[in-house]
Amino acid sequence: MAPSATTLVGEIESNQKLGALGKTVSGKKLKIRSYPVFETLEDERLYRKQHLAAAFRVFAERGFDEGVAGHISVRDPILTDHFWLNPLSQHFSQICVSDLILVNEAGDVVEGDEPINAAAFAIHSEIHKARPDVHAACHAHSVYGKAFSVFGRELDMITQDALRFYKSHSVYDHFGGIVLDREEGIRIAKGLGSGKACILQNHGLLTVGQSVDEAAFWFMSLDKTCHAQLLVDAASAGSGHEKRIIADEEAAFTYEQVGGPMKGWLAFQGYYDEIFTKTNGSFLK
Repeated sequence: MAPSATTLVGEIESNQKLGALGKTVSGKKLKIRSYPVFETLEDERLYRKQHLAAAFRVFAERGFDEGVAGHISVRDPILTDHFWLNPLSQHFSQICVSDLILVNEAGDVVEGDEPINAAAFAIHSEIHKARPDVHAACHAHSVYGKAFSVFGRELDMITQDALRFYKSHSVYDHFGGIVLDREEGIRIAKGLGSGKACILQNHGLLTVGQSVDEAAFWFMSLDKTCHAQLLVDAASAGSGHEKRIIADEEAAFTYEQVGGPMKGWLAFQGYYDEIFTKTNGSFLK
């Protein structure tokens, strides 16, 4: 069956792409918020670091932490072969802008006073090299993500939210232990391909984006989608009811509405606002 939904008519382009309906009774056009335009690269660097620190706090709130496992990186807009990430021994819930570590492509610390996670460098450095379109990457050992990863399979397109990952996620079907070797990082980057997400078999989830906001939201959504898949598979096996897979035509149409970078960035803004309010902006220091 062809998609029955349609695009918004009479809206400005940014609203159309994001599913926003914005016009007052007087005819005034209301524009949805979007990624800022910066006067200087220094301003953009600060913005990226602030949203990186916020992403760690949001991940902590959702239980994506586990010891020193897990890391998020964002490309530096000035030194574009460098990236910022978390210090190895600091809990996600405590990370502030001033704690972030800047590393170069050799793994040397350029700014910061703490060591970094060797596995984080092995994975993130190769992703940032292989994907110039990617400015941020997230990896953590979330419960539902690592549970689903043991099957070494892609997600079924069974919900609207799963369609964020329609033909844009993959499976890295090899587990070689803790990733300390750059060659393993290269293989993971290759496994990611041109998509936004990769399920690392027996390991966890990996997501990327043009902004740290986008990458973080994809991770949160992917973990929830893995959770839903686990529930559906268990219910199907126990009841005998057959899953109904969304057809390719509807899936492709819906992906254009829910799976783009602008939608990913926008979807994270509510979580940024929430963590800012809860912490009184303490992560900005």
